Amino acid sequence: MATKVTGTIFPLSALRATVLDAQRLTTANAAQTPPSSDDIVNVVKVLGYLQIDTLNMVNRAHYVTLWSRLGSYDLDTLHQLVYTPGQRQLYEGWGHAACILPLEHYRYHRWRTIPDFSAWWNQDGNRELTDQTLERIRAEGGLGVGDFEYQGPKRNPWYDWKPSKTALEALFAAGDLMIADRVNFQRVYDIKERVLPDWVDAVPADSEEGRRFCVEQAARALGVFDQRNLNWYAYIWAKQIKPTVQELHADGTLVEIQGETMDGVRKWLVHRDTLPLLQRAADGEIKTERTTFLSPFDSFFWAHERDQRLWGFNQVLECYKRPQDRIYGYFCLPILHKDRLVGRFDPKLDRKTGVLNLLSLALEPGVAADDELVAAVSAAMRDFLAWHGAKELRIDRSDPSDFGQKLLQALL
Repeated sequence: MATKVTGTIFPLSALRATVLDAQRLTTANAAQTPPSSDDIVNVVKVLGYLQIDTLNMVNRAHYVTLWSRLGSYDLDTLHQLVYTPGQRQLYEGWGHAACILPLEHYRYHRWRTIPDFSAWWNQDGNRELTDQTLERIRAEGGLGVGDFEYQGPKRNPWYDWKPSKTALEALFAAGDLMIADRVNFQRVYDIKERVLPDWVDAVPADSEEGRRFCVEQAARALGVFDQRNLNWYAYIWAKQIKPTVQELHADGTLVEIQGETMDGVRKWLVHRDTLPLLQRAADGEIKTERTTFLSPFDSFFWAHERDQRLWGFNQVLECYKRPQDRIYGYFCLPILHKDRLVGRFDPKLDRKTGVLNLLSLALEPGVAADDELVAAVSAAMRDFLAWHGAKELRIDRSDPSDFGQKLLQALL
């Protein structure tokens, strides 16, 4: 029978603290020791996924997601955890889009068919092509797209996949190939048997077990959510996820609560394991002390409209918009300060000169550039600069203008 919390309306502060703690975004910046391999793996396990993105205005999105929670860490350590034989604890796969995932979770994601190559497999010659591609890699070892020649015409200005690239991706999606390495961020594909460590349970979960695992993992990582938030975080279509959510609600795994939002009280869901955390947050025992910057691809934002309901913040990714249609900038990073989203900036790192340019810097309406905020943001920015190997910060435009001036002064 479903568990339902009645008579309690949880305050907005408790919902925010629960979400931030579930996403590992509450720890004070100075409270951490230098991140270890275990720290990195543990964050990925809690979040479930690190979404990979190719944009590199600063360090890539999945790298920034870890920095937001851990501060400066060694990128080589993460690379070893994903790609080095004997040290692998993470892998590239399909979860919430293309992601880095824990190898402990490997069997629970094999039921997925994202992307779906079924139509492509059945076209003339494609099965033969994939067989040839697989046999060549089996014989020669890991190969990248550049190792396969193609003399045909360019077909698409955005995604010009030559046939061998499609074959590699189809074999990757099917689980026959895995990503063994990245060279200049280009994938190196190899057969599963040479990439997957022996200790990994490779017996695929059936679709029902896999969906339940993914939904429960998403529920814990979200903290407070509604069903649409689960759909997006777990990356499962609404029709597929609905029976699983109903079952989890019926057996008491998912619990309905009431909580404040920016515009009134509404119903939310939490995982039953999260209820003690929520109560501690309501009692003021969860301290939200972190100031950090979030990638636009951060899992914190995978809950549709929750940022507006709980924070009054509209997260937008504008890199796919025309320049004249952008409000904030190409690749804006939101600024988290304690339990508030206080602003955002559009960065561009000049790797040759070691200068981090903020093309725009803006505080949210009603947020004051007081000394406490400036000190906290400057401390986070100092670590962000050091992690990128940047020696200088420049700000092209600031709103309000005195915030940018105060930030630069604090960094001297």
